[in-house]
Amino acid sequence: MLTRYSLFYFFFILLSSNINAQINPIITDQTIPGTSISFKMVAIPKGEFKMGSNTGESDEIPIRNVQLDAFFMSQTEVTWDLYELFLYKDYEVAQSKLPISPKADAVTRPTKPYLDMTFGFGKQHHPAIAMTQYNAIQFCKWLYEKTGIFYRLPTEAEWEYACRAGSTTDYSFGDNVQILGEYAWFETNSDLKTHPVATKKPNAWGLYDMHGNVSEWVYDQYIPNYNQTSAAKIKNPIVTPESLYPIVVRGGSYQDAAKLLRSSARAASEPSWKQIDPQIPKSNWWFPEAPYVGIRLVSPINPPNAEEIANYYDKAPIKDF
Repeated sequence: MLTRYSLFYFFFILLSSNINAQINPIITDQTIPGTSISFKMVAIPKGEFKMGSNTGESDEIPIRNVQLDAFFMSQTEVTWDLYELFLYKDYEVAQSKLPISPKADAVTRPTKPYLDMTFGFGKQHHPAIAMTQYNAIQFCKWLYEKTGIFYRLPTEAEWEYACRAGSTTDYSFGDNVQILGEYAWFETNSDLKTHPVATKKPNAWGLYDMHGNVSEWVYDQYIPNYNQTSAAKIKNPIVTPESLYPIVVRGGSYQDAAKLLRSSARAASEPSWKQIDPQIPKSNWWFPEAPYVGIRLVSPINPPNAEEIANYYDKAPIKDF
């Protein structure tokens, strides 16, 4: 399965020389072994972009130049169709034509949610929602054990770069907020609920719902003055999370105003997302008051070594009291 990296590396070299032009996306399918369930990954070329905004909120200022290596990103937000294989073993068994691999089965699954985590929005082709970042990373680990390919959350810089798709405007399609509804589900057109993925227009790199539908976890700790604390030009930046709150989410959601869906807009997790959780300590797995947060996957073109993979997946959760 790892041959996917070598097959597409040549295309990355070609694409990286002209990242600002609209391209025909290079897309690869990943099928979960033994099932008919699959998802699509889009090739994102290496390149340099201007991160942040000098006209946005204070936590987006100033603009800085960022260089990134190539990576794959999931074409859509992770849907319940895929996520439920991880959530419920009996569902995975029912969907599988082959025995569950011992390594995948050994990955700790989330505790069963005490609420309907679809919140009545819908399940088929709808984004999976309300999981903690720890939950999202364990899903990536399960996916790695199922496929042999290293999946992780995007860094904040990777997310904005992919969202912009070569643009320097407020949104990936320009500055005209009047056409945002052609690309995004947000407070004006969503009826305050999630919608099936890929039902709006994609950005120039073939990614759907980068604006709206649900906000998306990235890996980085949220730092309000993030752009001010780094060099003017930096390669593959990341702020490794060391505390439970706040952690960055990006993209805005079905309940947000248009300005929160801008490519540079930043938001952060907070304890109130578990306010109604009756457990002591509170769940490592679920945010019952955040039905607007989901996941988008990244797979780097140069996968890390075994030790680095273990370090990413096997961090103990930080208890939330």
